[in-house]
Amino acid sequence: MAAHALTRAGARVTVLDKGRSVGGRLATRRIGAGHADHGAQFFTVRTSEFAGYVQEWASDGVAYEWARGWSSGDQHTTKPDGHPRYAVKGGMNALAVHLAETLPSTAEVRVNVKVTALHTDGRGWRIAQEDADDLHADGLIVTAPVPQSLALLEAGNTYLTDTDRAALQAITYDPCLCGLILLDRAPLLPDPGAVQRPNYWVSWMADNQRKGISAAPLLTLHADPAYSAAKYGAPDAEILEDFAPVWRPYAADAVILEAQVKRWRYSQPAVMHPHPTLRAEGLPPLAFAGDAFGDKSRMEGAALSGLAAAAALLH
Repeated sequence: MAAHALTRAGARVTVLDKGRSVGGRLATRRIGAGHADHGAQFFTVRTSEFAGYVQEWASDGVAYEWARGWSSGDQHTTKPDGHPRYAVKGGMNALAVHLAETLPSTAEVRVNVKVTALHTDGRGWRIAQEDADDLHADGLIVTAPVPQSLALLEAGNTYLTDTDRAALQAITYDPCLCGLILLDRAPLLPDPGAVQRPNYWVSWMADNQRKGISAAPLLTLHADPAYSAAKYGAPDAEILEDFAPVWRPYAADAVILEAQVKRWRYSQPAVMHPHPTLRAEGLPPLAFAGDAFGDKSRMEGAALSGLAAAAALLH
């Protein structure tokens, strides 16, 4: 989102991602014949600014309305609340790929890049990479989880003001353990194929086939922060065994074809920065952004934070 805003203003931009694909927690994984979203599951729209982008993505055939409410699992009917939840055709990662592919030629996207340190000489930035030459930039937007961003600055002997450092160190994140379970037959989840229980230790369960992104029945389960923190280092088999009584009532006779556990150390912000971006003082242009900045919901907040960070650098 930041790269689109910057290139529209005439800047040349390089996007770096250490993953095999762009997207971070816009994450979709293939398991056997199935596809599963194992990070972000859907997104909502609260602002007119974000609504304009979502309308574009829907027109481009990327985003679609999935549901207007979830069952709590206590009953097999869902009472719609009238508020749209959007998903992405092909999985949530397809939206990040779409954004990358529609950038103009003045932007370059590089994946499988591990940044090791961020240095400054007071005029610009030198970005150290593992197994590659340093890159140089006039301005920098850092969107990794804040603890990782601070570690990159520390590795480059780059010092924030006490005020900026304190504001960033105040941000905290909760972990999430995610179970992915491929079945030989469809589970009988209530419409539209998902159960949300905010106060239960498994806060989310969805069938990616019913969601419309998988050719085979493939469950995604998200554990709450307390369980995830307690069992973060537990063996996969133990976590999957804990998950079994949650999904089995919906698929009593199903056979597990494959099961995996995905660990998200920085799954969602627990304490957020009150503004959509933080522009560092006393340094060449540097802005911090991500879903831990601002007051909007997770994915919308991240998008608006990227736009705010671009505006801060342009200013």
